Amino acid sequence: MGGRGLVAFWRVTEAVAAGELVDGGAETPVPRRVPGLAVLVAVASVFYATYSLLRIHTFRASTYDLVIFDQAIRSYSRFELPVAMVKGVHNGFGPDFSILGDHFSPMLAVLAPLYWVHDGPETLVIAQAVLLALAVVPIWRYTERRLGSAAAYCVCGAYMVSWPIAEALAFDFHEVAFVPLLSALLVERYDAGRRGQAALVAGLLLLVKEDMGLLLAGFGLFLLTRRGERCAGAVHVAVGLVATWVSSRLLIPAFGGDDDYYWAYGSFGPDLPSAALHLLTHPWDGVTALGTPSIKLTTMALLVLPLLLLPLASPLTLTAVPLLAERMLADRIPNWWEPRYHYNAFLIAVLLLASVDGALRLRRWLAGRAPRTAPAAGLLVAAVVTVPFFSFAEFGDASFYRRNERARAAAQAAALVPDGALVETVNPLGPTLSTRTRVLLWDWQPRDAPWVIGDTRQRQFPFASRDEQIRRVELLVASGYRRVFQRAGFVVLHRPGPDPANIPRSDRKQAALTARDVQ
Repeated sequence: MGGRGLVAFWRVTEAVAAGELVDGGAETPVPRRVPGLAVLVAVASVFYATYSLLRIHTFRASTYDLVIFDQAIRSYSRFELPVAMVKGVHNGFGPDFSILGDHFSPMLAVLAPLYWVHDGPETLVIAQAVLLALAVVPIWRYTERRLGSAAAYCVCGAYMVSWPIAEALAFDFHEVAFVPLLSALLVERYDAGRRGQAALVAGLLLLVKEDMGLLLAGFGLFLLTRRGERCAGAVHVAVGLVATWVSSRLLIPAFGGDDDYYWAYGSFGPDLPSAALHLLTHPWDGVTALGTPSIKLTTMALLVLPLLLLPLASPLTLTAVPLLAERMLADRIPNWWEPRYHYNAFLIAVLLLASVDGALRLRRWLAGRAPRTAPAAGLLVAAVVTVPFFSFAEFGDASFYRRNERARAAAQAAALVPDGALVETVNPLGPTLSTRTRVLLWDWQPRDAPWVIGDTRQRQFPFASRDEQIRRVELLVASGYRRVFQRAGFVVLHRPGPDPANIPRSDRKQAALTARDVQ
């Protein structure tokens, strides 16, 4: 994204926050300054950043995926392609692999200047905290126009503690950091009659990830339900689908990736045309796939139940349907189906805005007899009720704030690896090492790195069992590595000598089948 586009984007965001833009169709006057909104953004930013930094401090973060993005943004900051050695080697693409060949996400480049201030994973999680918090601005504006300022604060509070945001933060950092803000801005700016600004936001959204075109197409489906907006809706659908096809089939392979690496619909056909034809001729197979296995139904229920089923009353929910269908129609990659991980954070802002629209529609159906603030207050209460069942519950665990014996041993193990060294490390230690060493993920494939940090006490990704990890350590010792540290299960092994001339890579098919091996 060019500098002018970035400046324009931030001007849109600042103007929305300050109430300086005329809002077509506004139901109530909007104050020009909203100091309470700035407080909400600040509180959310600090809350999210604290959570993420504590996870790094106590070794709850992971090499896969946090170090992947850390290495990529570091490359961007040096005006290079976003190479993530840990991703390329583990997934069989090689040490010079650009993550643009995994997911087309050039938007990440805007974070590169932050690495000139501080080079490390902490920068990423703080940036993510601020980006997620900024979504409060368009959510507040959209809600305030419909239900008033009190309701707007309630809905923003519901977003701030929502379980999809909690799970995204618990999985370190991903491109999703940009999506709640951009998706909410898209809806809010279009609703405010600012079509040009909405088009700018839509363009930025397409730079976040290759499947964001599905979100844009979903927004087009919503516009098709509105009289006078059907031409614009058709354009959004067409642009979104074409953008997704171009990113997935042309741009990702151009950067060294496989255009079918994430194809997860083999039960419908080997490629998109055959799968689409199968679904058209056998629609019941698609319906069955949406509920098989049952965890898919659980996740979909969790997306609407804490929102009091209000999205079901709004056609705006159509915006989320294509992106949700992409995950729930899949017959492999189980991570896509679960409430855990970051995938549901792509949808939460749009679904909250749909809840607001649904509440307003219900109020109109009831001839205005329902209180304006009650549904929003219900959303906040429901969101708070879910907190103990998801990742923000870690704030109630005393061990979350300080390192236990295992974490102290991990810190000692990491400290033994010299600066600049090539190290194969067990998953939780990578974020601590990434700033000053060249990190590879410790897995089933020997890399011949001079330094290795393993774990013999607790099963770690991507191993299938603790016994497999113990055997891996024994093989390293038998091949000439010497144990230089062992405590609380962590083992540091060292073999003097130069770095390998060619780092062995994993078998690509084996890596692709690993259960949690998906960004």
